[in-house]
Amino acid sequence: MKKIIVNIVWNDNYGAYSDEVPGCVATHSTIEGVKEAFVSALQFHIEGSETDELPDCLKKDFELEFELSVSALLHHYDKILTRAAISRVTGINQRQLGHYLSGYRNPRRDKRDIIIAGLHKIGNELLSIK
Repeated sequence: MKKIIVNIVWNDNYGAYSDEVPGCVATHSTIEGVKEAFVSALQFHIEGSETDELPDCLKKDFELEFELSVSALLHHYDKILTRAAISRVTGINQRQLGHYLSGYRNPRRDKRDIIIAGLHKIGNELLSIK
């Protein structure tokens, strides 16, 4: 089954797009909402296109894999976790995290992985509480 990567970004709203399906985009005020909106837009895109116009990835079984940009990820957790907490588990200073959150700077892939690992660490610590 083909995986289609759907990128979720933040710019005053969540936006979703896939490089593999040009022209299919969605926006929403929440992450879950933008995922649902993208699925709906993709269905509309498939129904409204001739088979020979569709990208090859849509002509067979596929599944969507949503990947959040660092700004979308940090924006989602900004009201839940403090930047100080994220800074402590990632080693990335709060000012830099603020730049990533605002989109002023885009982190390299290794920094994105560090941020995700830090969020997983916080989640695992919360799960260990009984």
